[in-house]
Amino acid sequence: MTDSIPQFGTAEYPSAPGADTCKSCNRTLTGQYYRINGALACEGCTNQLKSQIPNDSHSAYVRGLLFGIGGAIVGLIVYAGLAIATTIVIGYFSLAVGFIVGKAMRFGSGGIGGRRYQIAAALLTYAAVSMAAIPIGISIAIKDRKTQPPARVQQAAPAPSESGENNSTAANAGATSSSQPAPKPQIHWAAALGGLALLGLASPFLALQDPFHGIIGLVILSVGIRIAVQLTAGPKLDILGPFTAGASTEAPPTT
Repeated sequence: MTDSIPQFGTAEYPSAPGADTCKSCNRTLTGQYYRINGALACEGCTNQLKSQIPNDSHSAYVRGLLFGIGGAIVGLIVYAGLAIATTIVIGYFSLAVGFIVGKAMRFGSGGIGGRRYQIAAALLTYAAVSMAAIPIGISIAIKDRKTQPPARVQQAAPAPSESGENNSTAANAGATSSSQPAPKPQIHWAAALGGLALLGLASPFLALQDPFHGIIGLVILSVGIRIAVQLTAGPKLDILGPFTAGASTEAPPTT
């Protein structure tokens, strides 16, 4: 019996009847045995494998989700930072984001994966890549504003009045108006941030205004999401049995 987790990657079907051996420990099968992903396994190795598989739980999912959110933030910073530094938005950065998110969730959950982990990883990867468009767009707008020459505002000279009284009245009116500055428009930060978030989430599809680059970006983003989904998949174990050594090795019919 080995100390590591038994590996059952490929199926092996020996030709000589009565000489079946365990894929993990290579011992001759006696008594009861199993088939794990099509490979023969003795009862001891099967029990060892079952005991070493981590059990999913709510706390493991929450930890994986928190680590995934952290990974998405790191991926967003990396994606936006590289795009701003190089002044080139490269869609291949989304592959790195998917890898970071998937690895972070896997580490946080302690190696546990499954359908709900995959859904969360896909959503976090999409959110990180799409929301990176916000800091990238802000950076581009700031650079464009700095390169544009300042606008010149010409003020018309006041027309000469017919009497000194009119001049004094206009001066008093000007002094009164200048002493009361115009009220600044109120900014609703919640609405502004919500609008930016929606714009960022829709940015991969808004990029379809340029069909060629937009479609390529969506394809690369889907590959990045697929990487995150694969990294958070649960272990694929198909355990059949128990069977009795010397009896038929065919799996029992399912109803």
